[in-house]
Amino acid sequence: MAGSGGLGGGAVGGQGAGAGQVAALPASRAPLLLVVLVLGAYCLCAFPGHCPPAARAPGPAPAPAEPSSSVRRPGAKDLPEAIGPGRRRFPQALIVGVKKGGTRALLEFLRLHPDVRALGSEPHFFDRCYERGLAWYRSLMPRTLDGQITMEKTPSYFVTREAPRRIHAMSPDTKLIVVVRNPVTRAISDYAQTLSKTPGLPSFRALAFRHGLGPVDTAWSAVRIGLYAQHLDNWLRYFPLSHFLFVSGERLVSDPAGEVGRVQDFLGLKRVVTDKHFYFNVTKGFPCLQKAQGSRRPRCLGKSKGRPHPRVSQAVVRRLQDFYRPFNRKFYQMTGQDFGWG
Repeated sequence: MAGSGGLGGGAVGGQGAGAGQVAALPASRAPLLLVVLVLGAYCLCAFPGHCPPAARAPGPAPAPAEPSSSVRRPGAKDLPEAIGPGRRRFPQALIVGVKKGGTRALLEFLRLHPDVRALGSEPHFFDRCYERGLAWYRSLMPRTLDGQITMEKTPSYFVTREAPRRIHAMSPDTKLIVVVRNPVTRAISDYAQTLSKTPGLPSFRALAFRHGLGPVDTAWSAVRIGLYAQHLDNWLRYFPLSHFLFVSGERLVSDPAGEVGRVQDFLGLKRVVTDKHFYFNVTKGFPCLQKAQGSRRPRCLGKSKGRPHPRVSQAVVRRLQDFYRPFNRKFYQMTGQDFGWG
């Protein structure tokens, strides 16, 4: 990570017109209003979007013609599955986290497998849209044939306190995939994404620490998401560790076939997606998919993936590394995996 040459870098970018208006207010009120405006803008970028539209009208699916062909899931006994060319099923596996860890890349890699059918968008059912009900949730899912796996990914589930209880109520057999990444790098990537949408944000340092280089501000979501051990504690109240697979975001870049192979094993799938499907894109700095049969060009993730990170001083990076170290070690102990973050 490139350094910014010291701790006095200040905000990244100007404050824009909003800052000029704040300056005209009485001095006692201006700082408070500025904080409110900045945090409000950050929240809008950090939690975008709404509940997606259903694939069909929400409501209970029609009862099948023959009772013997109805398939029911725990937690949804009043919702028989629809019959047709395949069925819309509740996901058997979920990618539940983490934001800026590599979840989109993993989902796109898995979609190469003929026995994986995945929802492309993030439905945010178990965090934002739960009141719409399980019938609505199932209506979003792609139709699958027997032997195929239905999946979706919403990275914010991992940090949502109610999510594990709600997912367990849907099915206690759900398989859970968590893509994790060095929490310092992840926080900077999170900030870079928000900065691209809100150029007037204060500097990374100003948001990560209270009072200059005071205590780390765990109220800031970019910092809080990286406390993986604390979030996992909540999930282990509802699911045993055997229901989880923890994917290294770093190895997903350096060895995508190896990490995707682990995921295929975890899902009980044949290893169809292998190293022949990937090549490393030097410009983007991460793997892309080889040209598919019948396609004119290889497939990479969108322009928003692989964006450059802002300059953050090494002093700030070291402070955050020291802060996260005990949480990382606890996470290694809980998962039985050493991710090498220090």
